[in-house]
Amino acid sequence: MPTLGIIGSGNIGAAIARLAVAADIDVVIANSRGPESLTDLVGELGPRATAGTVEEAARAGEATVLSIPLTAYHDLPAGLLTGRTVLDTGNYYPHRDGRIAELDSEEVTTAELEQQLLPGALLVKAFNNILAHHIPQLARPAGAPDRSTLPIAGNNPDAKVRAAELIGRLGFDTVDAGTLDESWRFEPEAGAYTHIYLADPDVPAERIMQAPAAPLPAGKLQEALRTAQRVKVAARTF
Repeated sequence: MPTLGIIGSGNIGAAIARLAVAADIDVVIANSRGPESLTDLVGELGPRATAGTVEEAARAGEATVLSIPLTAYHDLPAGLLTGRTVLDTGNYYPHRDGRIAELDSEEVTTAELEQQLLPGALLVKAFNNILAHHIPQLARPAGAPDRSTLPIAGNNPDAKVRAAELIGRLGFDTVDAGTLDESWRFEPEAGAYTHIYLADPDVPAERIMQAPAAPLPAGKLQEALRTAQRVKVAARTF
């Protein structure tokens, strides 16, 4: 894959961009503020990175990473990602996104709603269950004995294969967590969300954003997915 488009330059998008250039993948990165706002990040990433418009990032390469707040999906140009493999890192956070009735009622998962908002996109849920600072900590070359595993979910088998290949180049193995309606297993506070990557699972909540990570093998992730209990989204306040 010669080029990867990334829409969203926040913590997750920037972390994935760093892994991509380290893996000799060219990156076109965009955000809602325009290319001029990305000068510092692109300078840090080096010659393999280019700042572009959202449209340019969407057309770059064979896949697009989408890492934006859920409320911003409505602002994407219609048809922008039609036919493209989209690695969607998004989550529903009511304190940020406001209350969304179909998510609070569990009528759909967050990933299913995102697919509805991106008709025609080949959406694969990925990188939404890991803290941004754990991404560079845990990335390892293929075959490394301490290589970690990420879950992916999607409705299109070929898109999941492409996503797994890309994630493999970025430094992680993958476990197929099923279709988008099963992605709740690694949504916020479910069994396969963030805490499973902590070196100390009992770290106080106020220290999680700085806490170190520990490698997560496939078997441990599969067990977390299997035993996950669906969280009542309507009861969440974060």
